Amino acid sequence: MGIPAQTGPANAPRVTVDPGRWPDVAALPRASRARTALAERLVRRALARLPLRARIAGRDSVGLGGPLMEIREPDAFFRRIGASGLIGFGESYMAGEWDSPDLVGVLTVLAGNAAGLVPAPLQKLRSLWALRQPAAQTNTPEGARDNISHHYDLSNDLFALFLDDTLTYSSAVFRGFPAEQELLSAAQHRKIDRLLDLAGVGRGTELLEIGTGWGELAVRAAARGARVTTLTLSREQQELARGRIREAGLQDRVDVRLSDYRDVTGEYDAVVSVEMIEAVGEEFWPEYFRTLERCLAPGGRIALQAITMPDDRMLASRHTYTWIQKYVFPGGLLPSTEAMDRVTAGHTSLRTVRRDGFGAHYAETLRLWRERFTERAAEVDALGFDAVFRRMWTFYLAYSEAGFRSGYLDVQQILLTREDTA
Repeated sequence: MGIPAQTGPANAPRVTVDPGRWPDVAALPRASRARTALAERLVRRALARLPLRARIAGRDSVGLGGPLMEIREPDAFFRRIGASGLIGFGESYMAGEWDSPDLVGVLTVLAGNAAGLVPAPLQKLRSLWALRQPAAQTNTPEGARDNISHHYDLSNDLFALFLDDTLTYSSAVFRGFPAEQELLSAAQHRKIDRLLDLAGVGRGTELLEIGTGWGELAVRAAARGARVTTLTLSREQQELARGRIREAGLQDRVDVRLSDYRDVTGEYDAVVSVEMIEAVGEEFWPEYFRTLERCLAPGGRIALQAITMPDDRMLASRHTYTWIQKYVFPGGLLPSTEAMDRVTAGHTSLRTVRRDGFGAHYAETLRLWRERFTERAAEVDALGFDAVFRRMWTFYLAYSEAGFRSGYLDVQQILLTREDTA
C-alpha cells in the first residue's frame, strides 16, 4: 500500500510512495537531533549566500533572490540531509518534500557553487561523514552487468518516449541555440558523424564500438562501408539494436555482441566509445585503456565521447556514494581530462592528440529530453512507472542539465593515438 508523503501546504501535490519499491523515500532516515540541527544550520547558511530564494514552509525565505525553491517539509528535508547529505537531498525531492517551479534554475545555482556549499573544515573530514560507495556496485565483470542492467534494461519503451527517433542517449551537436525537438535527430547524426570522422571511419574500416546503445552509431558506420563489432551488456539494447540494424539492411556488416569490453579480441583500425567510460569505475580505468590499446591496429585511431568533471572535485568526491549512483547509474564515476591523461600516460602508450568540448550542447539535449519526458508523463505511467519514479527521472535529467549549464560538467570528443604514431 502506498504511503502519502507529507508535502506541507494543503494545495501542494502529494506524492504516494510505495514502501516496497522506495523504502528509503517512504521512511525518514534515522538521524540524531544534533545532526539534523547542524544540517539545518549549514544548509540555511549556504542558501543565504546563493542567488536563489528558498521559501521554507511557506513562510520565511533565505537567499539573495533568484529561482524559487519551496521547502514544504523542512523537518523531513533537513533530517534527510543530516543523515545522508546529497542522497537525502534527492530523496527529499522524490518524496515531494521540496519542489521548484524552476528546478533546473535552482540546481544550476547549486552546481555552480558546489565547491563551497560544504565548509572547508567539513570538506577535510569528508571521509568521516560522507557515505561510501557499496562494494556491490564495483564494476567487476559481474558487477558491471548488474549495474548496466539497472539502468538500460528498465524498458526500451521508456527510453523511446523521450529520446528522438535515432534512440541516441548521449549529447547531440546543434547548429545553433535554442535547440528544437524537430532538429534533434539531425543533431545526433551530426555528433555521430563528427566522431566517426575523428576516428577516420570509412569504407573497409574494421571498427570496434564499446557501448552499443540502441545501434545508431553502428548503423551510421556500416552505411559508410565499415565492418562493425559493437559490444553491449544490456540484453534489451542488444535485441533492439539488432532489429534496427536488420531494418537498415546492414546485418551483414554489424555484429552486436553481448560482451564485456575486457573480453574483446581481435585488432581494429578504429575504436569508438560514446559516454561509456563513465560506467567503467576508477579502479578499472587502466584496464579499459589497456584494452583499447590492445585492440588497436598499427596506425589506428581511438575516438571517445566522455562526460568530464573538474579534477579537484573528482579527486575529492570519487569515493563518495551519490544519489546518481544509488538511483540512476550504479558504479558510475565521471572522469576528469587530467585523470584520463594520467591513466593513459601511466599505463599505455596512448596519448590525447585532440579534444573538443561542447557542454552547452548537452544542456540543450537534456532540456529537450526533460521536456518530452514531462509531456509524456501519462505514457510513462501507463508503462508502470509510478510518480516517485517520474520525480526521480525528472530530477536526474534536471540535475544533469544543471551540471552543464553551470559549467561544472563538460562533454568532449577525444582523439587518442599511440605515442609513436601521434
